[in-house]
Amino acid sequence: MSEATENRPAGRRRGGSAGGGKPARPPAARPTIPRKVRALVGVILLAAVTAVFTINMFLTERFTDIVRNRADLRLALFTGNIQSELQRNAVVPLLLARDPELIGALQSQDFSQTSARLMQLQDDIGAASIQLLDAEGRTVGATDRNKIGTSHGSEAFYVEARRAGDTVFTVSDGEGSRYEFTYSRGIRSDGQLIGVVVVEVDLTQFERRSTAFAEAVALTNSDGKVILSSESRWRGQGLEEALAPHQEASAWQRPVRLALAWAGMAPDAWLRGEPVLRSEARVSGHGWRMVSLSPLDSVRERVNSVLALVIMAFAMLLVIVFYMTTRRARVQTAAYARESADLRALNARLQREIAERKKAQQDLAVAEQTLAQSSKLAVLGEMSAAVSHELNQPLAAMKTYLAGARLLLQRRRPDEALSSFQRIDDMIERMGAITRQFKGFARKGGDAFAPVDLRACVSGALAMMEPQLRARRVTLTRTLPRAPVMVQGDRIRLEQVIVNLLRNALDAVEGVDAPQIEILLSEGETATLTVRDNGHGIADLDQLFEPFFTTKGPGDGVGLGLAISSGIVSDHGGRLTARNARVGGAVFEMQLPLQGETAGRSADVAAE
Repeated sequence: MSEATENRPAGRRRGGSAGGGKPARPPAARPTIPRKVRALVGVILLAAVTAVFTINMFLTERFTDIVRNRADLRLALFTGNIQSELQRNAVVPLLLARDPELIGALQSQDFSQTSARLMQLQDDIGAASIQLLDAEGRTVGATDRNKIGTSHGSEAFYVEARRAGDTVFTVSDGEGSRYEFTYSRGIRSDGQLIGVVVVEVDLTQFERRSTAFAEAVALTNSDGKVILSSESRWRGQGLEEALAPHQEASAWQRPVRLALAWAGMAPDAWLRGEPVLRSEARVSGHGWRMVSLSPLDSVRERVNSVLALVIMAFAMLLVIVFYMTTRRARVQTAAYARESADLRALNARLQREIAERKKAQQDLAVAEQTLAQSSKLAVLGEMSAAVSHELNQPLAAMKTYLAGARLLLQRRRPDEALSSFQRIDDMIERMGAITRQFKGFARKGGDAFAPVDLRACVSGALAMMEPQLRARRVTLTRTLPRAPVMVQGDRIRLEQVIVNLLRNALDAVEGVDAPQIEILLSEGETATLTVRDNGHGIADLDQLFEPFFTTKGPGDGVGLGLAISSGIVSDHGGRLTARNARVGGAVFEMQLPLQGETAGRSADVAAE
């Protein structure tokens, strides 16, 4: 309709200018729009305005009712799911309070198998978590072992279960603004309370599902406070209080709201500047209310689509009328349509190119991270044989000590048997330290840097390489300062660099009569770590840090260790260099900026 109103006065201007350009021409020859055509155009425009207004009011009301009915139906199904989840978990404490194994554990105070039993029951029942409390409110068994030993003597679920003789339901504050929903029941023996079983209901899953059918969903308790919501900041507030900031319209939103009111589409509320439809349903048994805020964008879109068809129909009539009066308007309209199609095609092609470039950049970043992690795991694979040997020795010694302890106990010499047990405990600690080192080294390094003591990185790398160093019988000299050498970086990635340098040094001294490796850490303008060996040196220094360059034989390496190490050092704002020593062997130096210095200075990785 807007295009028609713009074209009509344009045609008049063209006709007037043509007549005004040649005043000597007789009035009969002046090109003007016939009076009947102008009257017809006026009737079409009036009919179009009337039809648009009438259809807009009718369809807006009808589509709004459809959206409201659909929201009510979905909300009813959603509340039914919540009620079903609550009812399903309500019977669990009653069943667990009669479980003979749990009663026996509380009576005998033997809780060694309690947590395993609760985990098995959790898998069978499908509860979020289960805890078993003793008579004093201390957790003696839980599906989450981190909760064992915690005291809940003042918690509402324990106090209410202790008083009541039936299953009680409580809602309590959890971590942050999260609420916890629990069913609890006292376990009694001969009329005496011996424990309490607590079953937590996971209703947060419904928060995640709610976004599939509504812009926002909130569950309020009997006091009107929000206890569950897809908007986490609403929890703990009244619903009207939570929605209040969204109802205030900014300067640019006021015209939009006035236009919606004129169109007969007055929303129930506003959320993030968008009109929403409010629907409510009650959750029986608890006095709760479920409120959903459904977007009205679909209503406006559907109404607009119909109005667009109506406007298009009237526009077609106008086009036919103007086609009969002027041929120039038709040509211009066709030209505009072609230009618009070309622009859309160009825009679509540009969007595809942008998407392809972004995907390529993301794939490259993932490939680089995967390559670094693969190199680290390859190092662990090569170390596995030495670690297996390192663990087999204490295992064999532990077996001997156990046999001796059994013999001492049979001969009633417990003090000497305790000494054997202490030795076994020391060996277990050593084995645990070895496995912890490998577990930490296998993790991917984080992106966030933190203050790191390079001495700790050297110690961690040496602990990783200890089995290989011992197997090769290499003389290792380590010189570290007494004061901490602090840098800003990622400890795991720095340990990876040191491990790669030590592995290269071990490979370099293979076949040497008296293999030696020296590690020197110093602090000056920068933190400098030097790794020196007495091997045969480096033949080609220029290509040393290039990817896939290696001097090892086939199957012994792919030439990525030093390339990845140089990239890690560069990311930390440092430089990694290599040279041949005058007395023979190779020297690698890693220089990193000290903590507190400018981390953004340029970092270069070079081979001298």
